[in-house]
Amino acid sequence: MLSIDSGPQGLIRRSSRSAAAPNFSTEVFDHEVVPSSLGSIVPILRVATEIEPERPRVAYLCRFYAFEKADRLDPNSSGRGVRQFKTGLLQRLERQLNEKVFGGQENSSSLASRVKKSDAREIQSFYQQYYQNYVRALDKGEQADRAQLGKAYQTAGVLFEVLCAVNKTEKVEEVAPEIIAAATDVQEKKEIYTPYNILPLDSAGATQSIMQLEEVKASVAALWNTRGLNWPAEFERQRQKAGDLDLLDWLRAMFGFQRDNVRNQREHLILLLANNHTSLDPKPEPLNKLDERAIDAIMDKLFKNYRTWCKFLGRKHSLRLPQGQQEIQQRKILYMGLYLLIWGEAANVRFMPECLCYIFHNMAYELHGLLAGNVSIVTGENIKPSYGGDDESFLRKVITPIYHVIEKESKKSKHGKAPHSSWCNYDDLNEYFWSTDCFQLGWPMRDDGDFFKSTRDAVAKGRKGFNTKSESTGKSYFVETRTFWHIFRSFDRLWTFYILALQAMIIIAWHHNISVPDIFRKKMLHNLSSIFITASFLRFLQMECPGIIACFFLFLGHYAEQRKIGTVIMQKKGVLDFILNFPGYHRWKFTDVLRNVLKILVSLAWAILLPLFYVHSFVAPNKIRDVLSKVHEIKGAPTLYVVVVILYLLPNLLAAVLFIFPMLRRWIENSDWHVIRLLLWWSQPRIYVGRGMHESQFALLKYTIFWILLLCSKFAFSYFVQIKPLVKPTKDIMNIRNVKYAWHEFFPQAKKHYGAVVSLWAPVVLVYFMDTQIWYAIYSTLYGGLVGAFDRLGEIRTLGMLRSRFQSLPGAFNTCLVPSDKTKKRGFSLSKRFAEVSASRRTEAAKFAQIWNEVICSFREEDLISDREMDMLLVPYSSDPSLKIIQWPPFLLASKIPIALDMATHFRSRDADLWKRICADEYMKCAVIECYESFKHLLNILVVGENEKRLSLPWMIGIIIKEIESSISKHTFLENFRMSPLPTLCKKFVELVEILKVGDPSKRDTVVLLLQDMFEVVTRDMMVNEIRELAELGHGNKDSISSNQLFAGTFPKPSIIFPPVVTAEWEEQVRRLYLLLTVKESASDVPTNLEARRRVTFFANSLFMDMPRAPRVRKMLAFSVMTPYYSEETVYSKSDLEMENEDDEWNNFMERVNCKNESEVRENEENILHLRHWVSLRGQTLCRTVRGMMYYRRALKLQAFLDMASEEEILKGYKAFTVPSEEDKKSQRSTYAQLEAVADMKFTYVATCQNYGNQKRSGDRRATDILNLMVNNPALRVAYIDEVEEGENGKVQKVYYSVLAKAVDTLDQEIYRIKLPGSAKVGEGKPENQNHAIIFSRGEALQTIDMNQDNYLEEALKMRNLLQEFKEDHGVRPPSILGVREHIFTGSVSSLAWFMSNQETSFVTIGQRVLARPLKVRFHYGHPDVFDRLFHITRGGISKASVGINLSEDIFAGFNSTLRRGNVTHHEYIQVGKGRDVGLNQISLFEAKVACGNGEQTLSRDVYRLGHRFDFFRMLSCYFTTVGFYISSVVVVITVYVFLYGRLYLSLSGLEAAIMKFARSKGDNALRTVMASQSLVQIGLLMALPMLMEIGLERGFRSAVSDMIIMQLQLAAVFFTFSLGTKVHYFGRTVLHGGAKYRATGRGFVVRHEKFAENYRMYSRSHFVKGMELMILLIAYRVYGSAAGDNATYILLTCSMWFLVASWLFAPFLFNPSGFEWQKIVDDWDDWSKWMNNRGGIGVPATKSWESWWEEEQEHLNFTGFLGRFWEVVLSLRFFLYQYGIIYQLHVVNGDKSIVVYGLSWLVIAAVIIILKIVSMGRKKFSADFQLMFRLLKLILFIGFMVTLVMLFVFLSLTVGDIFASLLAFIPTGWALLAISQALRPAVKALGMWGSVKALGRGYEYMMGLVMFLPVAILAWFPFVSEFQTRLLFNQAFSRGLQIQRILAGGKKNK
Repeated sequence: MLSIDSGPQGLIRRSSRSAAAPNFSTEVFDHEVVPSSLGSIVPILRVATEIEPERPRVAYLCRFYAFEKADRLDPNSSGRGVRQFKTGLLQRLERQLNEKVFGGQENSSSLASRVKKSDAREIQSFYQQYYQNYVRALDKGEQADRAQLGKAYQTAGVLFEVLCAVNKTEKVEEVAPEIIAAATDVQEKKEIYTPYNILPLDSAGATQSIMQLEEVKASVAALWNTRGLNWPAEFERQRQKAGDLDLLDWLRAMFGFQRDNVRNQREHLILLLANNHTSLDPKPEPLNKLDERAIDAIMDKLFKNYRTWCKFLGRKHSLRLPQGQQEIQQRKILYMGLYLLIWGEAANVRFMPECLCYIFHNMAYELHGLLAGNVSIVTGENIKPSYGGDDESFLRKVITPIYHVIEKESKKSKHGKAPHSSWCNYDDLNEYFWSTDCFQLGWPMRDDGDFFKSTRDAVAKGRKGFNTKSESTGKSYFVETRTFWHIFRSFDRLWTFYILALQAMIIIAWHHNISVPDIFRKKMLHNLSSIFITASFLRFLQMECPGIIACFFLFLGHYAEQRKIGTVIMQKKGVLDFILNFPGYHRWKFTDVLRNVLKILVSLAWAILLPLFYVHSFVAPNKIRDVLSKVHEIKGAPTLYVVVVILYLLPNLLAAVLFIFPMLRRWIENSDWHVIRLLLWWSQPRIYVGRGMHESQFALLKYTIFWILLLCSKFAFSYFVQIKPLVKPTKDIMNIRNVKYAWHEFFPQAKKHYGAVVSLWAPVVLVYFMDTQIWYAIYSTLYGGLVGAFDRLGEIRTLGMLRSRFQSLPGAFNTCLVPSDKTKKRGFSLSKRFAEVSASRRTEAAKFAQIWNEVICSFREEDLISDREMDMLLVPYSSDPSLKIIQWPPFLLASKIPIALDMATHFRSRDADLWKRICADEYMKCAVIECYESFKHLLNILVVGENEKRLSLPWMIGIIIKEIESSISKHTFLENFRMSPLPTLCKKFVELVEILKVGDPSKRDTVVLLLQDMFEVVTRDMMVNEIRELAELGHGNKDSISSNQLFAGTFPKPSIIFPPVVTAEWEEQVRRLYLLLTVKESASDVPTNLEARRRVTFFANSLFMDMPRAPRVRKMLAFSVMTPYYSEETVYSKSDLEMENEDDEWNNFMERVNCKNESEVRENEENILHLRHWVSLRGQTLCRTVRGMMYYRRALKLQAFLDMASEEEILKGYKAFTVPSEEDKKSQRSTYAQLEAVADMKFTYVATCQNYGNQKRSGDRRATDILNLMVNNPALRVAYIDEVEEGENGKVQKVYYSVLAKAVDTLDQEIYRIKLPGSAKVGEGKPENQNHAIIFSRGEALQTIDMNQDNYLEEALKMRNLLQEFKEDHGVRPPSILGVREHIFTGSVSSLAWFMSNQETSFVTIGQRVLARPLKVRFHYGHPDVFDRLFHITRGGISKASVGINLSEDIFAGFNSTLRRGNVTHHEYIQVGKGRDVGLNQISLFEAKVACGNGEQTLSRDVYRLGHRFDFFRMLSCYFTTVGFYISSVVVVITVYVFLYGRLYLSLSGLEAAIMKFARSKGDNALRTVMASQSLVQIGLLMALPMLMEIGLERGFRSAVSDMIIMQLQLAAVFFTFSLGTKVHYFGRTVLHGGAKYRATGRGFVVRHEKFAENYRMYSRSHFVKGMELMILLIAYRVYGSAAGDNATYILLTCSMWFLVASWLFAPFLFNPSGFEWQKIVDDWDDWSKWMNNRGGIGVPATKSWESWWEEEQEHLNFTGFLGRFWEVVLSLRFFLYQYGIIYQLHVVNGDKSIVVYGLSWLVIAAVIIILKIVSMGRKKFSADFQLMFRLLKLILFIGFMVTLVMLFVFLSLTVGDIFASLLAFIPTGWALLAISQALRPAVKALGMWGSVKALGRGYEYMMGLVMFLPVAILAWFPFVSEFQTRLLFNQAFSRGLQIQRILAGGKKNK
């Protein structure tokens, strides 16, 4: 308890914890572990805990009262956890009672007398003490600590409540008057001192520094202008009388908003207005009156989407302003307040921006009616709001019904397992309000409206008491059907273009040796024109037959209750699954149906007419020829086909014109003209988003040139390398006759061998469709590198480069980071030179020094540098006015003085030459001058007295200095002074400085001796001409110093002052001088830490990059940072501590805590807390993220100081203000308070810890860690969802609240509590978490930060510049998202982490650089992007949250922003740290999540709309940079399959042998070459191109090449190939079956050994099965193929595929730490065997049993649709090819090619299945009771098998090779049967065969496990393999000095 030392029992004052020093508490207080239904007793328990150390008896009474209150609240203990809590509390009370703790430290006699006192007297006495000695003592007016005082009043209020309860129990009728008076005062002050967030808007907060800001005063005054408003008489009467109500209070009274919502949005609106007001240019006059420009700016941003929506729907907006100028401002603020209050209480409805527009539209209309005094026609009374003004009426009557619709539809999704077509997501419900039909809902909203169908049915079902078919609002304009057809549907222009280009190239190549002029001949042009026929068919393909049927029914149904028919068809979901081009027909109008019918008819007409007129050129029927020949009679008329083609191309010509003039297209799409709408009606459906997205003509030109060059390269390569070489071999194959087939051929007379042609061409065609991705990687790498070089990235990348350009750094700093009224000219220039800051411009130099020093100090705080390095890097905080030079950091001046001394000592020429040599090095010149001036300054301070002759010692020293300076000015210094004694003088001076550093008083005599020695050296040894006044001095005996000797006098005053008065400036100067004199070696390696080097060089480099000039802090945009947090690690606990580092950072930490070894750290509890903090700041923890983000506040305070401080204060230094005095903290007018106020105005940090409330109640350690973060960072706010059990009508139900909390003293304090309509988590967790907390953010910008991110002080300094980008010119539209680059800080943990770091770094730098410039398709790829907050909160938020489809919620924010005419930019002069996963399994989980997210994106409406609304080249950019990359990856793998299955078909059928025989006989080398070549490119290896360029750009190309070589030696190619398999598997399965879900990776640094079973579970289906299949294919092709006759040819042909197989099968073991350690292998085998044999069942996890895992792996098949099962079966049919082909190759067949042979092979399979079934049934029936019979049965079966085998060997010529060949044939067949059975699981179960299928599956798993385990086990036998693997995996860690053993040890605890 915070109290003062007075009164009995001495209430002890406890100071607040400082934010600078981290404090951690591990205790979970009992007042937090309270069930939600008893939340009202928490304050009582808090008070009890607080006062217990001083008054245990009063604490007991508080707890007893809390128990009684809990019993009253829930007498039956029906709430969750209530019974346990009450029992625990009662036990604690009994324990206290038994221990008799009431007397404190009193003896037994006094204790007896104390017990006799009543409880009432005890608590009354304490209450009086508390009030007088603490509450009144704290209440010191303006000097009062408001937080402490508010807490004290709350505590006093609780104590009085307990006092009243005790008095009632004790039947004390009277309470002392002074207590009543105190209680009355407390009650009044409690209402005043309410908890606040940023602005203390109550009367007590008026004196706070932030409330004294003129802009805040102006905004508050505007909100309190309630003139002319009519208040309800019963609303807040006391506040009405006091005039304490504002405009938002009036809105609350009228519309029924929640009180805390009003409080929250009041502060929000005031800050918005205030920040805009102060940033106006020109400056508003007067400043304390709110400027209309500020209001209009906020209104324009808030209502831009609303006005656009009204315009789109053809409705007049409701923002109606009065005529009188006086009322306009009030009305505008009311409209803004109304919108913000609606938004602040909308909960999940915030994801539906147009729904909010609808609500606001109606409520604003009512608001206008209220203010205008409109009268109702019906009642004749003034209009009142439809939903009344009672408390929470808006939530209950408006938001809750809409929320119930969202919740109902979300439940239909079955957690993302149901098809998207069966339920409505957020987008579907929001798009209901894109049509004028939404106004049929009316206001108040009708319950029977279409929107409420789903909830209305639920109510009807409850009333009728029987099940009814649930209706739905219906899908909107789009249905996310799960099919790969979306790839063509969304990007149909791309695929059409590629197909037509392929057709044209084949036509040209088919004509052998054709020249370029030949292409333009009539016949060739006619042949090429056939592409238009293909185009018409492709167009018709989009209007497929199911679409025709659907449109037909809808067309008929328009006049016959269209909605009813629509509902019927809706329920027949199979139709919708096939109709991909007709989404949302349920809401279509007649015009929509008509358009689609007409488009289908037109497409059909073109598909008929074009072929018809084309055929006329060749052989047409006579009748057609006669009719068409008449046309040619017209002279000069073109052929009819040409006319038809021209007509067909007319729409494309119009599109080309609009493409060239994008401004015209923007105008057309945004136009409301009916003619324009009619034209657009035909071309595309009119929807709200996706209009007017086109860029400027210059931007269009840039990305068009990019793609034209790329496509030219792609098509040239495809034609000359892929297509043309295949034409002649194709013709030859088609001419082969008399093929002798090796199997039963169903079409032996086929002449053209189309199967062989398809096998040859299919891989080439697939590569043709995929290789644009490769060309994109090449071109983006080249262009990105070029742009990066022009952006000046990597110009300063080493310490040497930093040293060479450090003189320009202050000038660059002043240009970029120091505000100025001059406008900075932005743009590129070949030279980036800044004016060097001269010594005369001391203020500018001092500003740079303050910033630079803060950055260096932050390095030391983070233990990146040591104390010595910090001293070497610091610039003097306070500037010395006597110096005429810039004081550079000592690391630049190191060794300069010793070199200058040596130079001067041996110099024999003129003075001017010596000075010229010194001045040649600017740093040496500065060092010499500074040391000389410091020498004089030091002597002036030390020497103050007189000698024995009363001669002034300073006067004597002045004579010498005057002589020296006179000689220098006359250039006679070398003539008048000898230089050889100079080293001796320097040595003495160094000794003197060393003593001054320590300041030991006992060294005074030594100082005197040193001064005498120095005096003698100068006067006797150095001076050529002695000065007479000094010649006789200094002759005393130095062995016995007396008072009359030089510098030794003490009377009447001492000759020297020693020790001198120690100040911060003195210590700094002496320390710096010592470094300059003593550091003899070069400081080129300072700092030594690699991270410190990277950060300081990047910061310096960024100052030379193009960025906006920073505004003053008061004028900058305010911003918030938000970090979503669930239950990840916050701070590592003591048990988690396992040292990961033994590098320089650890040594720096040991130095900081003054410990010499690790044992000393662990001996001290305080050091352990520091250690926890140190370790946590090196992991991916919330603690690290919070520390990094709070650097923003620190930077703002520093920059605000430089803005507002006077020149004197700046020269004095910022350090003087960093540790304020207690008076400064209390004073609201101090500089410290002003800096805090400005920082609060501009920066808000909210951590969205959604489970914090539950964690507190459950006693979770994370809750305490989060509280500690709040205590250590007072500006941190935590938003969480509080689940409270509340009773209503005898039932307990959960009620949800959004709560914002902060720390006061050592406890959290609730600021706002806003009730929600239900659970906040309806969709995806992370975006819902962000959405609930976004209402607590502030400012116009919002940076979203993940929990695995970090920030740096030097980067935080550039945030002002970044936010100015919102005001810069970035093309047609201002930016809506500012992209920021990231630095991946986890790259040094392991080789895998290094690979991942480089890959991620290349994407967030060069990748996103190209996306933004020139392609203009950068979206939002996760954090740390900065959002235009007002833009996004009015357009659906910063992410999307629908289950499944929005799994990758981040990128949908970018999609949404672009579709709504936003602009996403990218900036690389600022960066934020980010952690990535470091283990293979973690990385794979992350890759799986991203791949699943991309699979869902493929189905999404956003991608579809972008694909159709972008112009052609921007659409290409969008495709190849989003889902196209994953589609290309899938195509790569499919190419491998198609190539190998094609070769297997050729070899097993005998076609390959026939082709090779033909080629040899004809000498056809081209054919032989084609048959022995492959078309395969590893797209995974292309990751290296951007990496190489970016590393080369930023670190030099020599480093880039060496890194790439090392990466390849560390098997980076294996890793990227393995990642390719992960992407392909999860992407394909998501599109086909669904099952996308968030996969937690752990975000840890620990790299541990994964068991074999764990790796098998994770990679079995994604890699191992596919790898096995490819291996069998390769083996079969080697055995039966004839094209690759020798081993060398086979290896060349298949080496890349074998590499793929090896990577997929063995990468998890290669990259598994200790994966080849023998003991681990043995343990892994035991674990795997146990896992395989364990039985599954309910409750058995997949990690414990193979059966449970096997069932879990098939989960996606349980929820897939018919198409998913169908394609699973179809794809499984490929495995039957092995059996069909190989069975005819067996010797036992004797060349028989009849189909009977294949049939007999199935009899063998049937026999094997029957035998296995007999054994299985025998085991069940006989193994227990008839064991002998079971053994006989197995013996008989074994004998029968052996006899059959012998007979086959003897009579049918069976060979051993046949046995192996049979295995090769039948193993794939068994797998096919298994896969088909799983797909048809319901049917197989009905047949009773599921048990057999499971047994077959277990057998295959055993076989696969053995195949993979054996090679690993064999390698593990050799010890050197394990050592080599460890070195391979952890090379980066070794190079950084990490101890791998400790890393691995850290993982053991987590197993």
